Amino acid sequence: MNGQALKLIRQFHNVKQGQLATEIGISNSYLCEIESGKKEVTLELLKKYSDHFNIPMSSLMLFAEKLDDNSIAEKFRANFASKIKQIMEWVVAKDDHIGAKKI
Repeated sequence: MNGQALKLIRQFHNVKQGQLATEIGISNSYLCEIESGKKEVTLELLKKYSDHFNIPMSSLMLFAEKLDDNSIAEKFRANFASKIKQIMEWVVAKDDHIGAKKI
């Protein structure tokens, strides 16, 4: 699982890292390590994200699977996952830019 994808989900929902850690019952330092890629994402954590953000586990698993397979289906899935990630990054950046203008 790409910890950056979980970070983008959190940012997309405009939730601070410490707030999410508290709400899903993990330490802020553990969440930081997950988001930075220092720790592996567990199914238990994916379930917590699924419940907290009301996102189906299957959607989260799209990001979780390894993207090394060279089959056409895997290339499509990898491309699709990459596009979803780019859209989420764009929305987060747009929201950050709008928030900066309001200050």
